[in-house]
Amino acid sequence: MSTCKPIFLAAGMLVLLAAAVPAHAGGQLKVCADPDYLPYSNQAGQGFENAVAQYVAKELGATVDYTWADSRGHGGYSEWLARNLDNGHCDVVMSMPYGNQEELTTDPYYVSSYVFVFKKDKGYDLADLNSPDLHKLKIGFESDTPVEAGLQLRGMVQAAKAYDVGGKSGVSPRSVLDDLESGKIDVMITWQPAIGAFLKDYPDLTTVTLPNSRATGSPEMYTFPMSMAVRQGDTALKQRLDRLIKAHDGELKAILRQHGVETHPEPAAGMDGMANL
Repeated sequence: MSTCKPIFLAAGMLVLLAAAVPAHAGGQLKVCADPDYLPYSNQAGQGFENAVAQYVAKELGATVDYTWADSRGHGGYSEWLARNLDNGHCDVVMSMPYGNQEELTTDPYYVSSYVFVFKKDKGYDLADLNSPDLHKLKIGFESDTPVEAGLQLRGMVQAAKAYDVGGKSGVSPRSVLDDLESGKIDVMITWQPAIGAFLKDYPDLTTVTLPNSRATGSPEMYTFPMSMAVRQGDTALKQRLDRLIKAHDGELKAILRQHGVETHPEPAAGMDGMANL
């Protein structure tokens, strides 16, 4: 993967800025976060990345001091990363696809995937992008993602409805669930962590994990190990975070589950194998 945007969660990522006093010595962990992009983060601290950041800071012996910045503004997420992380204003990004080449990623702390979302009573038989039922349905998808590429391979993009929630400030991922309820689309294909926290308010909807697959050419990847990330060369901070992730794996996953994020086990081949799918 070349960018974070294809995971759809890019605009909602949190970034940690370490204060001059080392966090383990009781300093502050300053967090750059989007003030209005649930379920990732908001100014009231209700997002799952708010919760992860608070936990990380606590375990490092630090407190969190938020700096708010619109991560879906002009220039997109890559420019936001460049302004904050690469320029040294921020030190850690809370969610980045493992192995991303733009930054130095930690060991993964969760694995999640794209999902089909649709009404339970419809009983659609959806197993992957090759499922025949898809050709009969009004499909919604997040633009500029692996899903768009998969639909394009199968000649299905033109008839589908593209969404750009991850690129528009102030737009909630909840809006795609509203479109499902109203019948504007029959099935939405989106990143599960983007809608997991809202599903409790839509009891008539269900999800099916979109598996990694292949139409033609290279394998298609829809499941991703997610890491924290630091600037290239900042191996000391990466190692501290790796130790924290290893020691508190269960606690971090519990936080994610509390916020509706579905996590998957690491594949038998390990993260390196997944990164090469």
